[in-house]
Amino acid sequence: MNHPLILTGIDLPMEPSCGSTIWCSDVYQRLTDDFRVLYLGLPGTGTWKHNLPETVLLAADKQPYGPGFAAYAAQLTDEVADLIGAHQPDLIHAQHLGFGLALAFARAAGTTPMMSVAHGTDVIAAAESEQAREVLTEIVAASTTVVVANTAMGFEVNRLTHHAYTDRLTTVPWGVPLPPEPTAGPRPGPRLELLHAGRLDANKCTVTALEALALTQDKHHLTVIGSGSELPLLKERTHRLGLGERVTFEPFLPRENLWARFAEFDALVFTTRQLEAFGLVAVEAQAHGLPVLYGDLPGLDDTLGDGGMAYRPGDAPALAALIDRVAADEALRQDLHGAAATNARRHDIANTTAQLTRLSQTAIKGRR
Repeated sequence: MNHPLILTGIDLPMEPSCGSTIWCSDVYQRLTDDFRVLYLGLPGTGTWKHNLPETVLLAADKQPYGPGFAAYAAQLTDEVADLIGAHQPDLIHAQHLGFGLALAFARAAGTTPMMSVAHGTDVIAAAESEQAREVLTEIVAASTTVVVANTAMGFEVNRLTHHAYTDRLTTVPWGVPLPPEPTAGPRPGPRLELLHAGRLDANKCTVTALEALALTQDKHHLTVIGSGSELPLLKERTHRLGLGERVTFEPFLPRENLWARFAEFDALVFTTRQLEAFGLVAVEAQAHGLPVLYGDLPGLDDTLGDGGMAYRPGDAPALAALIDRVAADEALRQDLHGAAATNARRHDIANTTAQLTRLSQTAIKGRR
């Protein structure tokens, strides 16, 4: 049986450097029961053991928003047009409502139906940049369906496009692969081992965790696992706060290695300050039984449920007080660990892929 072909991808290196590429690897390996999937990406180190069944590396040199973006998008559009001609996909999934590849899909699709998937950074960029907003609007206008991970993101996309495409917005909650059972459990003692994991950029706001640690009553310890543009500044801030012995920086870990580390910690600190599509690492931590202390962003309270505790985003004193409260109450820690694992069961990636399968089949039938 010949399965319908979905053409998708992200103009990012083929590396597990962000939640978006990891999410695609998780989702599209599970769609192959019903579809063929051809994934486009930029060259990486070639060492990532992803689950994407068929891949093509793009030749265009990535350019950010600015004077070089239009030429970059034009080059990508030519590449995508050739690939569409060669492979004749039945459906396009455009990842991100603002990246160059999604714009190229929109411009080269022709009669091929296109669904688009918002990832968070694209929506944040569109709120801050007129050029990004125009790109987002063009991609949304070319899409039969626009998938958002939560209602807060849907409201923002709707606002940015002046409510012109409300009927195209569809919420599909994201999910993660669930372990057979939690690996982390409550541990005794008044001093917490805290974890911050993920990309280190301005929006992830890891500095809030450092500043909170300097304000806690007990000398809790923080391990920061990840890489990104903010790393030098974070190390400098750690030194200035006198936290050298209480903060450990470790490089990015493949997710299976990170999962194996969750049992070493008492809580995950999730310090994002702006819009968050899902909070992939936070839900992964919960799935392994680790509670999450998080900035109270729209949608995260629903995603993380009773297995997390919220503070005002960017408010280091509030986070410090929350850390001390959790440290002082062993019964609370016990409850949080159990609630975290229970909450994560709502976010099985099988549910995500089932909904995307139905939407994709509907889009293809509509074309026919």
